Amino acid sequence: MVKTERLDKYIASRGLSTRSEVKLMLKRGEVTVNGKVVSDPALKVADDDMVTVNGKRISSSRYTYIMLNKPRGVVSASNDKRDKTVVDILPDELKRKNFFPAGRLDKDTTGFCLVTDDGDFAHSILSPARHVTKTYIARLSQPIDYEKAKKGFSDGVVLADGTVLLSAVLALLEDSDKPVFKVVIKEGKYHQIKRMFASFGATVIELDRVAIGGLPLDATLDRGEARLITENELKAIVENDERF
Repeated sequence: MVKTERLDKYIASRGLSTRSEVKLMLKRGEVTVNGKVVSDPALKVADDDMVTVNGKRISSSRYTYIMLNKPRGVVSASNDKRDKTVVDILPDELKRKNFFPAGRLDKDTTGFCLVTDDGDFAHSILSPARHVTKTYIARLSQPIDYEKAKKGFSDGVVLADGTVLLSAVLALLEDSDKPVFKVVIKEGKYHQIKRMFASFGATVIELDRVAIGGLPLDATLDRGEARLITENELKAIVENDERF
């Protein structure tokens, strides 16, 4: 049996507006269902119906998942009094109410930021028990003892405050006076990667997240650009994760 729900509830539950606002949209003729203008808020619709508001199709999903290539200087938050946030810089066509970043990137860290309105999904990929990996590219201020650091990362780095981290993967990508490393972690403590390298005597001068779980950042997205994440890509985050 096909599940249906009231049109006003269907639109409001996608985060576009309140049910009272939807009723005004219906009166103004701004809503269509399968190509026909409708005004009845009680009309029953299903997920496979094509519902549009002012010409824009409403997603059948109750939740939205966005891949954003975060630039420097943007805060990983829903709102901030001083700085622009990852929600602020989303293109207008992707914006919805109740968006937040699933996990935080430092203000000066760039790369893959997942923005959503699905709290359960965000919790599932951030939970330490789930161990969904996050992959970063880090450039350091100076060389370090690679073999020592590699073993230390694998064993679990002990931070300056005594915090013992979970095992992580470290790989040298560029051996120079400012070496570049790939880092794969499965937790997300405050300034974790910067503090990990600090324990080996180096400062992270550039940090870029390039993947969450088994989903890499879309290489066609420039800094500040964003796009929707497909259902298959969403599954890749948890099903095709890079395991240790």
